[in-house]
Amino acid sequence: MVRGKIVAGPHVRNACRRHLQDLKEAKTRGLRWDRAAALKAIQFFPKFLTLSQGEFDRLPFALHPAQQFIVGSVFGWKRAATGKRRFRRVYIEIAKGSGKSPLAAGIALYCLLADGEAGAQIYSAASMKNQARVVFDFAIRMWQHGPARLRNALTPTGKLVVTNLAHLGSGSFFRPVSQEEGAKSGYMPHCTICDEVHEHRSPAVIRMNERGFKSRSQPLLIMITNSGSDRKSVCWEEHAHAVRVAAGTRTPDATFAYVGEAIDDAEFAFVCGLDPDEDPLEDEACWIKANPLLGVTFPYDELRRIVAQCRAIPGTLNESLRLHFCVWTDAETAWMSRAAMEACLAAFDPADAAGAMVYAGVDLSATRDLTAVAFVMPTGAVEVELPDGTRVARPTFDAWIEAWTPGDTVAERAIKDATPYDVWVREGFLQAPPGKHVAYDFIAYRLAEYAARFELKLLAYDAYAFKRLFEPELERAQVTVPLVSHPQGGTRRSTESGLWMPGSKTELETLFLDRRIRLKPNPVLESAIMGAALSAPDPVGNQYFSKQRATTRIDALVALAMAVGAATVAAGPEDKTSPYEERDLVVVG
Repeated sequence: MVRGKIVAGPHVRNACRRHLQDLKEAKTRGLRWDRAAALKAIQFFPKFLTLSQGEFDRLPFALHPAQQFIVGSVFGWKRAATGKRRFRRVYIEIAKGSGKSPLAAGIALYCLLADGEAGAQIYSAASMKNQARVVFDFAIRMWQHGPARLRNALTPTGKLVVTNLAHLGSGSFFRPVSQEEGAKSGYMPHCTICDEVHEHRSPAVIRMNERGFKSRSQPLLIMITNSGSDRKSVCWEEHAHAVRVAAGTRTPDATFAYVGEAIDDAEFAFVCGLDPDEDPLEDEACWIKANPLLGVTFPYDELRRIVAQCRAIPGTLNESLRLHFCVWTDAETAWMSRAAMEACLAAFDPADAAGAMVYAGVDLSATRDLTAVAFVMPTGAVEVELPDGTRVARPTFDAWIEAWTPGDTVAERAIKDATPYDVWVREGFLQAPPGKHVAYDFIAYRLAEYAARFELKLLAYDAYAFKRLFEPELERAQVTVPLVSHPQGGTRRSTESGLWMPGSKTELETLFLDRRIRLKPNPVLESAIMGAALSAPDPVGNQYFSKQRATTRIDALVALAMAVGAATVAAGPEDKTSPYEERDLVVVG
C-alpha cells in the first residue's frame, strides 16, 4: 500500500506507514511486534469459523488481506514490559458490504475462546436493540455452522432466540446489550463490539463499557461503522480522532500527509476513504479506497448501479456517498449540492458598488449563538430557458453575509459544535465582540454603516426578539430602512408582505440552479448551506429550512433566504411570472 501497489485511501495508507514506523521504533517506545500472536489470531478464522450468507455460506472464513492487517495489528502488537496487548481501542470505518459485522463477530469469538482471559465478558453493543444483535447473530451462525470443537465449546441460553453464548470452562460469555434496553453500569468487559457507531444517539454505550475496562489487563473496544453525516455526534469525534492517530498529527492538512507523531499509542485506526477532490461518480478507480473488499464481498456491477441511480436521482446521492464511498456528508439528505454552491462562489468586493441598491435579511437567533445579516444586491439580468423552451429575462444578484457570535464563548462552543468558530474569527469571517451574549447594538450600527454606504431598500426580519430588542437598537443607531416581516417557518405568511420561508427558500434554490447569484466566499455561509436540511413536506409539498435537522448552524443561510425574499418582494408587480408557477408549484397559505 505504501508503494502504491495496492490502492488504498489516505488514512489506510497512513495506518500502514504507522505500522512500518512502529516496527523500526518498537524497542525505544516499549512496544513489541509478536508475529506469532498475530498469525494465531488470523488463522483462528478459517480454522474455526464459517461464513453464513449468500455465495459464502458454509465456507471457511479466510480473511481478506485488509482484514488480516486489522486482525494482525490488533493482536500482534504488545507492550514489551507486560506482554499485554498494545491496542485497547480499534476504530474501523469502511463501506457497506465490506464484511465488517462478520469480522467483528469473529474477533468477539476469538476473545471469548482463545484470548486466555478468565471470566471474559464479551458484548455486542449498540444504540438500538436490533442493531446490537447484528454482530451477535453473525456469531451465533458461526457457532451453529462451525466444526464440532467450536459447537461443543459453547453453551447457548435463551428461550425463543439465543441471548447468550457461554464458555463454561473459563466462566466467560458473549451477549448483546443496547442503550434502548436501558443498559446500566456494572459491566466488566474484556471485549466490546460497538456496531454502527454513526447511529449511536449518544456516547453512553461506548463510555459505559470503557468505564468497565479498569478491571481488565488488556480490554478491547472495537468500533465499526459506516461514515455519518452528523458532525456533532460521537461517531464524528471518534472518526476525527482516528484520522489524527493514523496521520500522526493533531492537525492533519488537507491531504492527510503522514507526520508520524505518537498521538494515541493505544488506538488502532483503519479509516477507509477517498483522497481529496476524487469523484466516485466519475472515476471507478477510486472505489477500492472505500471498498477494500470490492469484487469479493460487494460486486462491481452493484456499485455501478448505485452510481447510476445517484446521477438519475440526486436525492439518493448523500446516502450513497456515506454508505458506499466513506464520505462524511454535510446532511443526511442534502438541500443543495456542494457542486451547485461552489459554482456560485465568486470573489468580489461589495464596496466597489457603493451607492447601489441592497436588500437585507437578519436572523437574530439566540443571543448566545450566531446572529447573521445577509445582503443581496441586484446586478442585472440574464436569459433563462423555461421548461416549455421559451427564454425569459431573470434578475441576477450578488450576495454576502456578516455574522456575529459572543467573543467570550468562542473557544468553548467551537469544541461543543465541532465547528472552527475560533479560526473563522481569526480569519475575519466571523465577528466576535467581547461578552457572553451577542450585543445587538453592534449589528444595528453596522446596518447604519450600510445605510450610509448603499441604498438600503428593505430589511426582512423574523419576529423573534426583533420588536422588543433589536428595533430599539435600530432607532438608537438612526437606521430608517423600511422593515418587512418574514416568518422563518412554513405554517404562516407575513400578513404585510406575503413573505414566508417556503417561498424564499424556493426562490433561492432557483437562483442557485440557474446560477443567477454570486456568493462572496465565507465559511460561515458555506458551512450553513452544506449542513442545511429541510422540514418534512406539508400536504401540498411546501418545505422550509429546519434548524433541528441541520448538521450545523444555518443562521447565515436563513438570513440569505430572507434577503432574497425581500428582493423578490421589491420586484413587485412588474415581474408577472412567478418562479413557483414556472415549476408547477402551488403555495397554500
